[in-house]
Amino acid sequence: MKIAIYGQYYQNSTEPIIKDIFSFLIKNNVEMIIESNFLKILFEKKIIDKKYPTFESYTELNSSFDMLISIGGDGTILRAATLVRDSSVPILGINAGRLGFLATVQKENIAEFMQLIIDKKFSISKRTLLSLSCSPDNEAIQDINFALNEISVSRKDTTSMITIETYLNNEYLNSYWADGLIIATPTGSTGYSMSCGGPILTPNARCVVITPIAPHNLNARPLVVTDETEIRLKVSGRDDHYLVSLDSRIISVKNETILFIKKSPFEIKMVEIPNETFLKTLRTKLFWGEDRRN
Repeated sequence: MKIAIYGQYYQNSTEPIIKDIFSFLIKNNVEMIIESNFLKILFEKKIIDKKYPTFESYTELNSSFDMLISIGGDGTILRAATLVRDSSVPILGINAGRLGFLATVQKENIAEFMQLIIDKKFSISKRTLLSLSCSPDNEAIQDINFALNEISVSRKDTTSMITIETYLNNEYLNSYWADGLIIATPTGSTGYSMSCGGPILTPNARCVVITPIAPHNLNARPLVVTDETEIRLKVSGRDDHYLVSLDSRIISVKNETILFIKKSPFEIKMVEIPNETFLKTLRTKLFWGEDRRN
């Protein structure tokens, strides 16, 4: 088995998780290729003392890899998606963070769940991404123009709201007067969109949700549309620029720039462990059904 490893280091919480993972993979003769910056951190922290092959970018990941293991939280998986891109290498998230809807393997169950990986007792969940283009072109957007969770626009150097003129398949929808607007995938529906009052979508839903951020027009509600919809945005406001966010990547864009958002031509594959389903994650993470009276 050949596995790529990428991660983030959190003081006091990640070290025992990393040691458990490496110990298990070494014991099972798994070939490990580690992201170069992560390996450098592991050497600095003296977590490992052996050299491993490394990779630095998505160009080095191909079909010879069985999967990429992401060690961290959901944010780490979002960064791992930029390494995987359209290579079709599936991602397994091991949660060293806090909430974690994407990183489903918990630190208490590493050995048990990793054995299921070795035994190939897992399934693959294909996740829709959103792609972004703009007019005029923006070099920063061209570099990494897709998002697994959401694409959002928001005000920049002002406390004033911005106006987001929104079209669906060239038909005018609304001009949101708000702090911003979120276009979220089913995967991202449990993130920023949910915190702004958006609905939760199951990962296999073929739709996206449009969620305003603190809208002044209070009757503006989140809207679910098919993922075949092309969304066009034109932002104006008192400042000369506004912010565009693709997951954790933030870009400053000039006012009046036209944004085009649509479903990406490729998907990200997520490794799913038996009995660790999306619905179970919802119940566990959001405490659904938990009540002192029960």
